[in-house]
Amino acid sequence: MKNNIFINREISWLDFNTRVLEEAYDKNNPVMDRLKFLSITASNLDEFFMVRIAGIMDQINVGYNKKSLDGLTPQEQLAELSIRTQDMMARQYTCLSKSIIPELNQNKVFFMEYEELGDEAKDFALHYFIEACYPVLTPQAIDNSRPFPLVKNNQVYLCVILHDNEAMNKEEKEFMAILEIPKVLDRIIALPNTMEKKGFNYIFIEDIIRPFVHELFTGYEVKQVSEFRITRNGDLDIDEDEAEDLLIEIEKSIQQRKWGAAIKLEVTKSMGKKMRKWLIKELEISNDEVFELKGNLDLTCFMKFHGRPEFADLRDPRYTSVISDDFYGREDIFEIIREKDRLLHHPYQSFKTVIDFVRLAATDPDVLAIKQTLYRVSGDSPIIEALIQAAQNGKQVTVLVELKARFDEANNIVWAKKLEQAGCHVIYGLAGLKIHCKMILVVRNESDGIRRYVHLGTGNYNDVTANLYTDLGMFTAKESYASDVSTLFNLLSGYSHYTLWKKMEVAPKTMRNAFYIAIDREIENIKMGEKGKIIAKMNSLIDEGIVNKLYEASQAGVEIQLIVRGMCSLVPGIPKISENISVHSIVGTFLEHSRIYYFYNQGKEDIFLSSADWMERNLDRRIETLFPVEDMDLKQKLKHIIDITLSDTIKTRIMTETGEYVRMDKRGKELLSCQKYFCEEAEAQFEAVRKRDLLNQGLLNQDFGGEL
Repeated sequence: MKNNIFINREISWLDFNTRVLEEAYDKNNPVMDRLKFLSITASNLDEFFMVRIAGIMDQINVGYNKKSLDGLTPQEQLAELSIRTQDMMARQYTCLSKSIIPELNQNKVFFMEYEELGDEAKDFALHYFIEACYPVLTPQAIDNSRPFPLVKNNQVYLCVILHDNEAMNKEEKEFMAILEIPKVLDRIIALPNTMEKKGFNYIFIEDIIRPFVHELFTGYEVKQVSEFRITRNGDLDIDEDEAEDLLIEIEKSIQQRKWGAAIKLEVTKSMGKKMRKWLIKELEISNDEVFELKGNLDLTCFMKFHGRPEFADLRDPRYTSVISDDFYGREDIFEIIREKDRLLHHPYQSFKTVIDFVRLAATDPDVLAIKQTLYRVSGDSPIIEALIQAAQNGKQVTVLVELKARFDEANNIVWAKKLEQAGCHVIYGLAGLKIHCKMILVVRNESDGIRRYVHLGTGNYNDVTANLYTDLGMFTAKESYASDVSTLFNLLSGYSHYTLWKKMEVAPKTMRNAFYIAIDREIENIKMGEKGKIIAKMNSLIDEGIVNKLYEASQAGVEIQLIVRGMCSLVPGIPKISENISVHSIVGTFLEHSRIYYFYNQGKEDIFLSSADWMERNLDRRIETLFPVEDMDLKQKLKHIIDITLSDTIKTRIMTETGEYVRMDKRGKELLSCQKYFCEEAEAQFEAVRKRDLLNQGLLNQDFGGEL
């Protein structure tokens, strides 16, 4: 760190991925969960190269020399990141070969090389090659008439050196070819249970193809076969001011992403120097961008593998979300929300309640209109289905689909077109701004007039990730919230510079200043001899203005507790600068994704939820919402969530004044995993309300607590 009060955002991100990798190394985790964490680190690193490394390389290419917060130029950052990513990938493969594979072997799970197979298994491999592989493989020769082809992003290939022993000219004897490992086939193949190693035996598909690759090049001698994989620049380059149709421009850019400049080349250690040199030349890549790895390339394939049904005993049981006790056994969601504000804590409490809210709105004859933002949705989204049904039922449906949600652009385009075809009014984001806020507005005609129901959240309306990410959502029918949400939807669909919000703060206009005011208020309270305290939970903290404000608050004596899952540019514990600040990071089964902001405010205890992290992009370049939670019961629930999260001693890492993360010191402390605690708490609450319901129906024996 050149500037020791700021941590480089890219290095901080790699530190986060290191914490995920620690979960892969941790033998307290079941072995298949360790394999899952290893796969996650590989997927994360691919995206890091496609976006962050690519971005720095673009800066260098255009001569951009502005230093980062920690004082590093783009060239210095790239040099440092090259060293760190080389080390990280080496550690990934060490984790696999030295730690995970031995434990898998102890549990009778084996990855086999072709040479290890017995006769029967080799016959199986031959038949699999002939019947499954051969029909879909396409060898691509490279010579004067056939130049090096466009190699796909993050796809495993075999590179082959061939000899034509019949050629007269010695220079014409050697040829190169590449072979794409087809994604239409499973990457890891189960072998028949007739092996000498009793248990579960598997082989990678490339290890089946390699021994028979000569069948694709008849008349030539195969001299060498090695794997390679490239990662390309994956950031979209769209001039929104010049784009007449944003949807068309993004569709074009998605196609271009497949062929962006190569920025990383992975090769196996067995690859010969000549082949490696040839690939470097053809891909126009430098030696510093080559990663030599010992093992099969692309560890992301283990994500699918770890979930195979035969491994149920080798991973933690998958948690099944339960219905919130507020909504259990009641059909009229509108009535429940009218009674009081309601809070949902995902994935502990089921996201199905949110889906049911939209479904009910789609079919309720009294509902006049539905408006919703969509940032990332699943491939088979029940939310989208409900919105389509609502439009078909004659309701006015407005959907703001953010087409620029990175790596979800194609999926969002498909859904946007389907929504339009169904009669929904679809808005494709705004020029220069991503719509990242999470909100639903339902307008209903009731006996006492028009009433609006609102859902505001910290996470996406995605039924798949809602089971994997921790998020919070609030339902309300209060007019003050509904008025703000209606105004924001109108602002997004029309023209407005409205900034006078009743409850919410909205980026990029008012949110940053609202945070500054809240922090300054805690500073002033300290100066008046009162208590000052801030607690903030988020994904990332890398905004220079916010970091400086927190340093100022710490120097004034404000107690600051930060729970930051990922990147954090702030350094805690620096004498006279940040000695009143602590930084916790939790990496567990679920991805910590909720954003909670707490300010003591002379005992009023203001608590806000938000779609925004403390990042420049969230505060200045996105449409985001920050909304207060005012219901006292909900505030107590959020304080409870904060307290339990800060009490975690098992999955928490603490950042030191050097910027390093260390495990929580467990001496004298209760062993507690906050995620496990919330799972058990939600299940207990659900079971209590279920039993109460059965008791009320006379279906439960009160004396014995058993069902009749």
